Amino acid sequence: MTTTSTPHIDPQGVEIAETILLPGDPLRAKFIAETYLDDIRCFNEVRNMLGFTGTYQGRPVSVMGTGMGIPSISLYSYELIHHFGVKNLIRVGTCGAMQENMDLYDVVIAQGASTDSNYLDQFKLPGQWAPLSSYRLLEQAKRIADERGHRTHVGNVLSSDVFYSADPEALSRWMKMGILAVEMESAGLFANAAAAGVDALAIFTVSDQIVTNAKTTPAERQTAFTAMIEIALELA
Repeated sequence: MTTTSTPHIDPQGVEIAETILLPGDPLRAKFIAETYLDDIRCFNEVRNMLGFTGTYQGRPVSVMGTGMGIPSISLYSYELIHHFGVKNLIRVGTCGAMQENMDLYDVVIAQGASTDSNYLDQFKLPGQWAPLSSYRLLEQAKRIADERGHRTHVGNVLSSDVFYSADPEALSRWMKMGILAVEMESAGLFANAAAAGVDALAIFTVSDQIVTNAKTTPAERQTAFTAMIEIALELA
């Protein structure tokens, strides 16, 4: 049953769709809603974490910012799943490429999310559990990307708690294990979805190439990364 509100989400009567896009930046959520959705209504302004519901090609879809890091996306995704009945959660964001064959603006689809976070400890599993995305959503996203001619990479990403690391060799050790890219949220999202039996996926645009040190601008990160958004919307 849908909850009226939570401490962090107050829809004030606006429905939240079963499929939701989750960028980290609330301004990117606003950009997605205003650019791609019809009949949009704002369903959340608490803490300026903007959320909107509208339609895409006649299908209801929502979009909401999550903030940065596993604690933030895990809080919002938990409430969306358990209090508002969301079934398909698709993170869209930027990442730092960690392999030489990857270029700026390439699309990364996360099959799994390794992590240096302790978030998974709460589930008290008797071993090391690997957070994976929904294969149903992943297969569809890859097909859509191929049909549109986007250059994509599918595999394991790193959801790191650390942006400024005291260990200068940390990323190189992850690179040797074949990690495609680093970001900060997906492992928490995948864990919450798995625990609740719903579907989650993460789609990224390469904003930084860690091997070559190539970078995009902040403005491009907010508004220019359209391929991943269009792929995600087709999943609605």
